[in-house]
Amino acid sequence: MSTRAVLEVIALDVEDAVAAQAGGADRLELITDMAADGLTPSVRTFAGIRAAVDIDLRVMLRLTDGFAAGPAEDVERLVRIALEMRDAGAEEFVLGFLDAGGGVDLGVVERLAGELDGCRWTFHRAIDHAADRTALRKQLADLPGLDTYLTAGSAAGVDDGLSTLLAEAAHRGEPGYEPQLLVGGGLRLDHVSPLRAAGLDAFHIGGAARPRGWDEPVSSAAVAEWRAVLDGK
Repeated sequence: MSTRAVLEVIALDVEDAVAAQAGGADRLELITDMAADGLTPSVRTFAGIRAAVDIDLRVMLRLTDGFAAGPAEDVERLVRIALEMRDAGAEEFVLGFLDAGGGVDLGVVERLAGELDGCRWTFHRAIDHAADRTALRKQLADLPGLDTYLTAGSAAGVDDGLSTLLAEAAHRGEPGYEPQLLVGGGLRLDHVSPLRAAGLDAFHIGGAARPRGWDEPVSSAAVAEWRAVLDGK
């Protein structure tokens, strides 16, 4: 396990970002409104965080709770926001939309990926709610910039999805499985050992970085504990 595992931490503001970097985070997922499972932050928030830390930032592109993109005007608003974020210096993003049948909303995802013009992006946990995650992977396989799937292996979280994660890890590098698996969603420290043993090397935490709850900021000590475990210390 000589390869350093990626540790991504959810950040809501500058205080979170600074604490996460101090604790050893490699990357931040920037969101607002965790009660809605993470929506797009303001450009001002992004700019403040970008000025405060020097690690990678991935900006969420989602306007409402759930995995539907919404009406055409919402899609156009997301496009405008993405362009504004890019103008402010954003280079990495997070997105993912499903249609009413649980399939990938390919038109919307393709539109946003095209507007991002090669920026790297994560397809988030919508994959865990998809009717067929294998079909979803095949449909997204050739989209530019897609380099990561954020997944727990199950909509219910890593406890239920562990076997799926281990099975998918065995397919890494095959068509549709080239993007990195970023494990998150009910992730605990005791999950790390079997996941690392299977070759998984990217981990995403939100509540685990806030031992006193979402009303409190990220704890640099909590992030440092994850960093140490991932580094095998």
